[in-house]
Amino acid sequence: MRAYREPMDRPEVTLANYDAVYDFYRDHQQPRAIARLAYAMLAARYRPRVNYRAGARDAVREMIATGTPVVIVANHLTHSDQYTLAATAWRSPLRTLIGRTRVLAKDELFREPRQRREVDMMGGIPVFRAKNHGVRAVADAGRRMMDVAALRLSRGDALAIFPEGTCNTGDPAQVQAVGSGIGHIVRRAAALGVQPALVTVGIAYGPDNDPGRPASVFITLPVPELAGSPREVTQRVAEELQCAVDGAVARY
Repeated sequence: MRAYREPMDRPEVTLANYDAVYDFYRDHQQPRAIARLAYAMLAARYRPRVNYRAGARDAVREMIATGTPVVIVANHLTHSDQYTLAATAWRSPLRTLIGRTRVLAKDELFREPRQRREVDMMGGIPVFRAKNHGVRAVADAGRRMMDVAALRLSRGDALAIFPEGTCNTGDPAQVQAVGSGIGHIVRRAAALGVQPALVTVGIAYGPDNDPGRPASVFITLPVPELAGSPREVTQRVAEELQCAVDGAVARY
């Protein structure tokens, strides 16, 4: 992947520094041409087999064409999932969103300088997870993260999330509990005057869950409007994600 140089004033991604971190990622812009090249390279390397629910491909394309902010969700099986999702974007109507999609990513990915440059180039926004730092410690940072994510949606960016929050080490065919953060982000976006749509991507690497093999990917019909309370939005996302995973597993 081609090296990408970020501005020298990037703040250190630590929990103690979260205000400066989210001030930076509130306005950070990735280089779209380089991002497209990186996604194309990942598509050539990972070669996911992308299938759709009947009518979903055209529906996703038409929805994007209207300028509706999009929340893309995918299940989380391995540490290769972000590359599989990027490759899927290149091989699907989501390609037009490359370069203006923000991806929520765990803060550990922003520590090593070279890796951080790559994650920033791909549109990453760091997330400080309670499992690593403690629930109370991340509460304020989590609220800032959700505010920034909602603001980016209100500005017309797409948002990509692995809402399970951690790799599925149990049954890869069964979606884990979906965190409520996605529901709060959607409601915050609504408060800013936009109603995001949902695009759900199911990923399967086969019965042995081997990410070294091309993934089966399944995209369901988009949900044009995520309405309701944060809890109701989260529940709808969980249901749609399970449908997408079922489709990916069935077509492996």
